[in-house]
Amino acid sequence: MWQGNIEMRSPVVAFLLANVFTFSAPLKVMAETCEAENSAFNMPILLSVALVGATVGGLLARQRRGELKRLNEQLRQINAALRRQAKIESYAPTLSYSPVGGRILESEVIVDPRKEELISRLKSGKNFLRNQDPEKASVEFKTALGLAQVLQDPTEEKKAARGLGASLQRQGKYREAIKYHSLVLAISEREGEQSGNTEAFGAIADCYTELGDLEKAAYYYDKYIARLETD
Repeated sequence: MWQGNIEMRSPVVAFLLANVFTFSAPLKVMAETCEAENSAFNMPILLSVALVGATVGGLLARQRRGELKRLNEQLRQINAALRRQAKIESYAPTLSYSPVGGRILESEVIVDPRKEELISRLKSGKNFLRNQDPEKASVEFKTALGLAQVLQDPTEEKKAARGLGASLQRQGKYREAIKYHSLVLAISEREGEQSGNTEAFGAIADCYTELGDLEKAAYYYDKYIARLETD
């Protein structure tokens, strides 16, 4: 009877064991297949993203290096031009221009009291700049600019705009400074004379460099260099 039970159970055990191996093996194979397919599907995407990122990063880095190289070359040219010239005035040191038709002396008799105040404000602004107080200087130059515009005096308007741009630049207000340095160029175009343009181009280029806009900085450095070589 014991032997009969073993013989009767053996087919059942054999059947169960056969089914266990039959079902377990395909599931494992299927799992490995799914994993392999999933890996094969995802790997190209991940690799593509990595390659695109690396390519874009490389292009930006090369572009940045190119801009810096160009700026470096421009600065080299500027230094060479400055060496060729015995005396080149930096922006807003004296705030004096020589308008077409001869220099107007500040010692001339001033009839309009507004003109007297204008000259006084320009002198005061220049002194504040010299004493490293650009905030007070900007107040004086802004008042002077308004007076010059009311009096329709382009020479003094340029001085005031130039001084205001310089004082704002020294405060780190580069976008505002660009506005007033650009006003110097606009007055030159309006009046048909170019005094002060060289320094204005250089100052605008410096402002854009500080702002990190190397493309615009390079554009204005080119103009600055061209003016240095022809002045």
